[in-house]
Amino acid sequence: MRLRRWMGVLAGLAIVAGLARGLQAQADYPFRDPKLGDDQRIADLLGRLTLEEKILLMSDHPKIPRLGLVFSGQVEGLHGLALGGPGGWGGRGRTPLPTTTFPQEKGLGATWDPELVKKIASVEGYEARYDYQNPVYDRGGVVVRAPNADLSRDPRWGRTEESYGEDPFLVGTLTVAFAQGLQGPDPKHWQAASLMKHFLANENEDGRSYTSSDFDERLFREYYSAPFRMGFEEGGSRAVMAAYNSWNGTPMLIHPVLKDVMIREWGNDGLICSDGGALGLLITAHKSFADKEHGVAAAVKAGINNFLDTYIDDLRKALKDGLLTEADMDASLHNELRVFLRLGEFDAPGVDPYGEIGRNTIGTKDEAGPPWDRDSSKALARLATDESVVLLKNEGNTLPLDRAKLKTIAVIGPWADQVLLDWYSGTPPYAVSALEGIREGAGNHPNDKDPSLGTPDSGVKVLFADGSDPAEAVALARKADVAIVVVGNHPECNAGWDQCPTPSNGKEDVDRKTIVLEQEELVKQVFAANPKTIEVLRASFPYAIVWSQQNLPAIVHITHNSQEEGHGLADVLFGDYSPAGRLTQTWPTGDAQLLPILDYNLLHGETYLYSKQKPLYAFGYGLSYTSFAFEGVKLSEPKVTAEGSVQVTVKVKNTGKRAGDEVVQLYVQHLGSAVTRPQLELKGFKRVRIEAGAERDVTLELKPRDLAYWDAAGHVWRVEKEQVRVLAGGSSDKLPVQAVLAVDSSGEFKP
Repeated sequence: MRLRRWMGVLAGLAIVAGLARGLQAQADYPFRDPKLGDDQRIADLLGRLTLEEKILLMSDHPKIPRLGLVFSGQVEGLHGLALGGPGGWGGRGRTPLPTTTFPQEKGLGATWDPELVKKIASVEGYEARYDYQNPVYDRGGVVVRAPNADLSRDPRWGRTEESYGEDPFLVGTLTVAFAQGLQGPDPKHWQAASLMKHFLANENEDGRSYTSSDFDERLFREYYSAPFRMGFEEGGSRAVMAAYNSWNGTPMLIHPVLKDVMIREWGNDGLICSDGGALGLLITAHKSFADKEHGVAAAVKAGINNFLDTYIDDLRKALKDGLLTEADMDASLHNELRVFLRLGEFDAPGVDPYGEIGRNTIGTKDEAGPPWDRDSSKALARLATDESVVLLKNEGNTLPLDRAKLKTIAVIGPWADQVLLDWYSGTPPYAVSALEGIREGAGNHPNDKDPSLGTPDSGVKVLFADGSDPAEAVALARKADVAIVVVGNHPECNAGWDQCPTPSNGKEDVDRKTIVLEQEELVKQVFAANPKTIEVLRASFPYAIVWSQQNLPAIVHITHNSQEEGHGLADVLFGDYSPAGRLTQTWPTGDAQLLPILDYNLLHGETYLYSKQKPLYAFGYGLSYTSFAFEGVKLSEPKVTAEGSVQVTVKVKNTGKRAGDEVVQLYVQHLGSAVTRPQLELKGFKRVRIEAGAERDVTLELKPRDLAYWDAAGHVWRVEKEQVRVLAGGSSDKLPVQAVLAVDSSGEFKP
């Protein structure tokens, strides 16, 4: 087997060498000349392609052998590169390739840490290059379908786990960070391309293939599209996936907004692809056309230049029948080719600065090891998990647990001994479950023959029951000094593709039917047996855990998927890390607080921006093992013009006995607007570490666009002459300091 493997390696090397020689021989083609402008290089290549080659160029992973061109395919990567996992992203019949696996996107959002998100994306982009360019692996690609810039408007949405949160500024800021991390600092050469999903307002799963998300242009500009705009304008992304649904009756695959706004205003002169099977759904679900021939012609004219669908025969026929011209094709492909140009796929060998990643490890020992085996990658996954944990309740300082005062811990709950992966996960190189992490945190070494017996150093026994037998769980809880109950959803519903037997579970293609946690009954029984019960809500969604909040002494929230899940959880439970994760979505008290899931008009009372109801947990909420005091807001200027900006400085003091992170959140309220505004809007945030007893000044900037609203009649962003209240604190419902800013002139900004 070893000989056969190395024969394969040598064959791969021969292919690479042959291709390199071919590329060198073709170096005189103008499209390979890095001294020429981008448009010149692209135009030269387009002029050399046959019509058939142009048709094939719209497929995934296209190749033009006669010109020595191989263009990247797409790969999933919401929270780590996916070349395996439940979705089988490693390829049919192929062994999954390990990749560094981080918390779900919802968990990454809970960190409120753009710099951390940027580092995670950078590691993911490197792994994408490493696996794609390594002849031994030859997997995936460097067009990465991430991040998801959709907003989790409704907690019943089955793909809530794939969203950073409900607020456009927060989601947009993290989207920018992820795109920048993937692509790298060089605007001319990208490590990987960031393909954002799903444009636009694909926030219901039931009926997603035919339903319409209906809302006005103001909500489009100010809410639903804002993270995408930021991803293009600030993050530098030049790739996006059109959603399945319609907006105001027009399917997104053919919506004029793709060209009118995304391309012409936001500058996405790059790749716009269909979602899988979306072309066929234009005919079967949306009933927009009689056949795919007319559908593909409309999609290309709308700006689509890449299909994750069967389309080739239909496109050939559309060209033959005059529904589409070669000039239409060229205009669309010009943009797609710009992405491949940035990825170095036009270049001769030695030009692309990322071109040797993965290649120079063949036949020699890579001293650093594969990226997923590196200590730095493991440490980053653990830090991300630590930062993602949200402490929801901690009555009487129940947490952190003191190992020295414990003899027995009961860990109870379904799948507490497993790290559950979601559909867009890869296959981690290892995975530490909640049970394993707690055992290690209690002092049990993972190599102990019977870790439940404890060790001479700790003397802490860790007992486990999966909760399927409530009597067993109760008996275990009675024996223990503390009971840790791990409950929540299964990210795959533990069922087939479109099946979720448990009503509060959801996933792609299935929305949740309730936000009430069925497993809270198990928590009640354990609590009755042991009043020192800690609930670990390991979940992809908000849950209405009203009883738990009213009765339990401590509750911790963590998302799924991280290879370091157990270590991160234990770091917080045993006080090795002071939690500072913050919720990125409002948690209602129950189903009665929810509007119909297809009501996309936020002004009816959705999200913290417009809801008048008191939630269970507010947007931005999260506790710590220390305490912080906000001691004032200082504006650099008391007045600002419509063209100016103001620096807002917030003084924060750690009034507790240990160091910790605080997430400083800055909100605005409009006091004299002529139009309806959100009751509160996040416009700045920063996660900062402050030592015990120390204080820190945190400065955030307010810019004109932060105060503008979209004037649909004038087709401009408009800043009003008015008073604006600026508020700061550690949660949207706890903003103890404020100041009033005078905007002393009005103005407008054309998009």
